[in-house]
Amino acid sequence: MHRRRILQLMASAPLAFGASRLYAAPAAAGNKLLVVFMRGAYDAASLLVPASSDFYYESRPSIAIARPGSGADAALPLADGWALHPALADSLMPFYQKRQLAFVPFAGTDDISRSHFETQNSIELGQGAARAKGGDFRSGFLNRLAATLAGGGTQSAAFTSEVPQIFRGDERVPNIDLGGASRKSRLSDEDNRAIASMYRHTDLDASVAEGQRIMGAAREELEAEMQAANGNAVSAGKLEQEARRIGRFMSDRYNLGFVDVGGWDTHVGQGAATGMLANRLGQLGRALAAYANAMGPAWKQATVVVISEFGRTFRENGNKGTDHGHGTVYWVLGGNVQGGRIAGRQVKVAQNTLFQDRDYPVLNEYRALFAGLFSRLYGLDKARLAQIFPGIAPLDLKLV
Repeated sequence: MHRRRILQLMASAPLAFGASRLYAAPAAAGNKLLVVFMRGAYDAASLLVPASSDFYYESRPSIAIARPGSGADAALPLADGWALHPALADSLMPFYQKRQLAFVPFAGTDDISRSHFETQNSIELGQGAARAKGGDFRSGFLNRLAATLAGGGTQSAAFTSEVPQIFRGDERVPNIDLGGASRKSRLSDEDNRAIASMYRHTDLDASVAEGQRIMGAAREELEAEMQAANGNAVSAGKLEQEARRIGRFMSDRYNLGFVDVGGWDTHVGQGAATGMLANRLGQLGRALAAYANAMGPAWKQATVVVISEFGRTFRENGNKGTDHGHGTVYWVLGGNVQGGRIAGRQVKVAQNTLFQDRDYPVLNEYRALFAGLFSRLYGLDKARLAQIFPGIAPLDLKLV
């Protein structure tokens, strides 16, 4: 092609800086985005440990993760005084070292209801505490993204038992059922009758019966809350089994996906370097590593964003667990991720920086974060981003 013809074509093409439309990069068609929702609000301060904060260790006498270098169960040093839970040493730490994993602390929504259902629903719809004018919040934000990318070869799928709110809307999105979540076991009615019979016709008969009634009611209430928090999400262990299958689906057929995983509502006995939370983090870490492996060459254009509805209280509670909080930590993992760092706006972890003297504050709003990511992944301009997140300015953390 002659030089003059090239210049003529360049002059007639819209420029990215001043054009009304910003065209997607040529590689955008091959990008693979998977959003993972940790239902139940996981304890982000155990995952991404503020190891340089004395206040962290004062606030968590039973559940703090030990400082890096202090023993076999110590946190793994990252950057800027942060450290990683040791349960992820073999699964996710290698991705961080390869600069394919970044963490965004102080992330989340401006919704402060601390209600699992309300906040999950709000996030999936892509709305904040106050609805923006012109927003269609009958649809989920991934459905609106799929509609915005329609015609460009984007194929979407939800790896869930039913189509989740985040994918509901005008675009038809299939769901691929991973088999549902398993229920936690507990004492059977026969077990309780056997215990009661041991104290029948004794001075403790009435007390034992009343104690069983109260304990049963409290357990049912707590389990009902945890079940509601999980929705129909699979367990971390189930996801670990299914991650390779999801990876093959995403590699071969889909480029926009969603999966949720339950079991993160840790009010009681969450543990520290070992225990309930550590086991689930380990399972999720191995699941993500298996997903990456199953993607094969497609991993080079893959992005995984791991989110939760909110964080948990910074201080441990009287049951050696944590309660519903506010700010949390997002994970961004992938072959095209600019990782090996802690991204986004941050503050020193101290008592005077807590939100309402109890939680991490939200400094990196989730819609702005996703808008910035969508802009980079798909070359979306402000007008098209506004179709997904009305009234939100993108936050470009250069994650990809």
